[in-house]
Amino acid sequence: MEKGRGDIDVTITETKGDQELILRADAGGVAVVTMNAPKSINALSEAMLQVLSETFDRIAEDRSVKAVILRSSGNHFCAGHNLKEMTTRRADADGGFQNFQDLFATCSAMMLRVVRLPQPVIAEVRGIATAAGCQLVASCDLAVAADDATFATSGVNIGLFCSTPMVALSRNVSRKQAMEMLLLGEFLPAARVAEMGLINRVVPLAQLETATMEMARIIADKSSSAVKIGKRAFYEQAEMPLEEAYAFAGRTMAENMMAKDAEAGIGAFTRKEPMPEWTGE
Repeated sequence: MEKGRGDIDVTITETKGDQELILRADAGGVAVVTMNAPKSINALSEAMLQVLSETFDRIAEDRSVKAVILRSSGNHFCAGHNLKEMTTRRADADGGFQNFQDLFATCSAMMLRVVRLPQPVIAEVRGIATAAGCQLVASCDLAVAADDATFATSGVNIGLFCSTPMVALSRNVSRKQAMEMLLLGEFLPAARVAEMGLINRVVPLAQLETATMEMARIIADKSSSAVKIGKRAFYEQAEMPLEEAYAFAGRTMAENMMAKDAEAGIGAFTRKEPMPEWTGE
């Protein structure tokens, strides 16, 4: 861990072997996590999945982090699983079946870490986001993409249906749209997937990092306790029947009302005073 320059508070690298697979730079309550394997198009290799999971676990315990940006080095976001790495396991006694099961379970656990992270995660997408890379975008809470970015669940084109990416994709877009992406395997432009609801905003490539950081800083300026409560409740209520969801949401808001930040913020609002400094409690 070392001090950075400018407004960067801390810079951390996550290394596997001789390669720094993850770069992390924290500034002003925002953790910028960069996948750093451009030669493989930031493929979700076994090593990449491990260091991503470890990074998210550390961020989950770091109260100084209020929002997370997930970006990539190189010209592309993520090409999905490392198929070359996977193919080598066909030499296993079982043809690689157990390894494939373990790999997909590890990947799913990493995606769930993103969803369950207390802090909101913003995907910053340039270039391609395909297969499990598209799944990663869908798993993030928000997504900003460059106007030349493209998205696909293209496994069907090579005989491997994107079944695990389907889980996240189908929770972001309508069934018909999800099936279109899964069955046709076509690369879709950012403008189209924004219409579908997979990403929030499309900006020129030159403005991508600025636009994403502005979004992250807006979140970081909110009460972290309210954001944490709200993110968790959002995903929990989404899986409930309507009546149960309202009952759950009502309890959640009552609990939120008991937080110190809520008491201070509502008090300041009713007294027409400036918002207080949030304590996260």
